[in-house]
Order: sequence, then C-alpha cells, then structure tokens
Amino acid sequence: MSVILRLSRRGAKNKPYYHIVAADSRSPRDGEYIETIGRYDPKKEQKDIVIDRSKLEKWIQKGAQISDTVRTILSKK
Repeated sequence: MSVILRLSRRGAKNKPYYHIVAADSRSPRDGEYIETIGRYDPKKEQKDIVIDRSKLEKWIQKGAQISDTVRTILSKK
C-alpha cells in the first residue's frame, strides 16, 4: 500500500475547503483516508492553513509521498 498526502474536498458548491489527509494512493479524492493531518481554506483572505506537524512528520518518516498541491501549501506555511 502506497500512502500519499493529498487534499480531500469538503464544503458546498462554490464554497470549498479542504482537509489534508494521508490516503492510499489508489483511493478516490474524496474517498476513504487513513488520517487527517490538517485543513486548508482558500476562500478566506488569509488562506487559513492548519497542520499538525507531528502527524506530518510521522507520515513522511514512514515514506508517504506528498502531492504537488500539498507541497505548495506546505511551502507557504
């Protein structure tokens, strides 16, 4: 099983917010995931980004891949 850190979309139409999750790479975008690592709200002026660093480091040490979008969000944080 290959784990990837990616975004999972939540919210209503035209009002999205995202959870940053650790998921099996074969699962669909909004499907099952293993653990929630943080959240990202692009609609707010300050682009609300909340990440649990300990969970992030744990998954990276276990060899999880990071999606390009999550990598960009993490670099902003």
